[in-house]
Amino acid sequence: MNNSQKVWIYDTTLRDGSQREGISLSLEDKLKIARKLDEMGIPFIEGGWPGANPKDVQFFWQLQEQSLKQAEVVAFCSTRRPGKLASEDPLLKAILAAGTKWVTIFGKTWDLHVTESLKTTLEENLEMIRDSIEYLISQGRRVIYDAEHWFDGYKANPEYALKTLKTALEAGAEWLVFCDTNGGTLPHEITEIIAEVVKELPQPWPQLGIHTHNDGGTAVANAIASVLQGVTMIQGTFNGYGERCGNANLCTLIPNLQLKMGYKCLGKNELEKLTSTSRFISEIVNLAPDDHAPFIGKSAFAHKGGIHVSAVQKNPLTYEHIQPELIGNERRIVISDQSGLSNVLSKANTFGIDLNKDDPQCRDILDHLKVLENEGYQFEAAEASFELLMREALGKRQAMFELKGFQVHCDLLGELDNNYINALATIKVKVKGEEMLEVAEGNGPVSALDAALRKALVKFYPEIANFHLTDYKVRILDGGAGTSAKTRVLIESSNGQQRWTTLGVSTNIIQASYQAIVEAIEYGLLLKETSLTTV
Repeated sequence: MNNSQKVWIYDTTLRDGSQREGISLSLEDKLKIARKLDEMGIPFIEGGWPGANPKDVQFFWQLQEQSLKQAEVVAFCSTRRPGKLASEDPLLKAILAAGTKWVTIFGKTWDLHVTESLKTTLEENLEMIRDSIEYLISQGRRVIYDAEHWFDGYKANPEYALKTLKTALEAGAEWLVFCDTNGGTLPHEITEIIAEVVKELPQPWPQLGIHTHNDGGTAVANAIASVLQGVTMIQGTFNGYGERCGNANLCTLIPNLQLKMGYKCLGKNELEKLTSTSRFISEIVNLAPDDHAPFIGKSAFAHKGGIHVSAVQKNPLTYEHIQPELIGNERRIVISDQSGLSNVLSKANTFGIDLNKDDPQCRDILDHLKVLENEGYQFEAAEASFELLMREALGKRQAMFELKGFQVHCDLLGELDNNYINALATIKVKVKGEEMLEVAEGNGPVSALDAALRKALVKFYPEIANFHLTDYKVRILDGGAGTSAKTRVLIESSNGQQRWTTLGVSTNIIQASYQAIVEAIEYGLLLKETSLTTV
């Protein structure tokens, strides 16, 4: 392997990635993602198919007015239609109007698609490839040719598949990209087929690329296998977004290629933005980040078992395959019933709490933790609640108010086929020596209770007005108990800048919710007072 070899990253999140079920990007969303990828140093950013919809047309127009700093934005399109000249095809005219230097054209490789999908002849398909590429080059464009269904096509009819590739090369395509469009090819097949194909291509080899889908769960492995066979362009998406099971995940591919295999993909400073860029894109597309994703997941460098934690604190190499900082992630010590004193001490250090293993409170905290987790608490998912527990054990938890009682009343309103719950909560609290009685409505009991508590406290703690709930999860802990089951409630809150998670456990879901709400407000106030980091 040549450690200085460059691998060109081609991002198709804005086109192929947006075809994932549940993703719908606005024009502004696409522009934000494009600029973030540009900041990260991605060389090629596929912006979409101009002409296919007005949004993509506007996207390319916007970038003509305010271009990216370093990335090449690429327009995507199919070859011309059967029976038309490329110069007369409106799809190719829209491509030219996009104004990009680079264009990616995909053509049919698999004879099945030529005869069944296009309903044309094999010879006409070759002419469609040739005519489209030659026309675009005559108009000053540089062409990347995506050989759609390459591997399936090659396995079905290798002679014809090779003809399509050679036709694109003869027409002037600068890159030939092998596409595993159905995502069912395995790494050993990728290796064998590419090795066979390059023997048939003119020397020196043309520039080769790979585009893999994840239907067989091997998109990343297939892309790596391709690089080992001499491919130097990787097409993929951030977070592996894409149609069906997704595309090759660049967040996994880039660090593997660069940190493990020595290829040059991004600059060091850009590589350190990998995690933040992944989470930024997750936020834009409104999908929760995968906490267990390799490299960039929240749990990718989380350590839970006491033996693991003790070893990592002595030498991170014992349980970490890379330094998390290299890709902008961080090490986390998780608190659970499998924790040891090392976990507790590490968490105390994270929270800025001075605690020594010889302190009796340290063992008390650990023992209390294990009792609570046996009852259904899960602090690894609610570290804000664990910090409050730790501060209470050390006598450092200040009571900000005292609950005197609450009631929640619910009414079923409206027609039976279009009903909704109206809830009324009454709460009495004592704050700084003053008793407050407040009433609030909500669209459910938890909403009403939350509103009543905030109403009672905001006079004393105005910053509460900036707190808002961002996620609410309920877990049944003993399903066999039916409606009497114990429930665990997790609440994620935010003040607009930081996020924190708290929990409550009870056989009464309202009581469990109240516990989590109270701790969410308390922790938010603690953040304000101590300028703590998020947990």
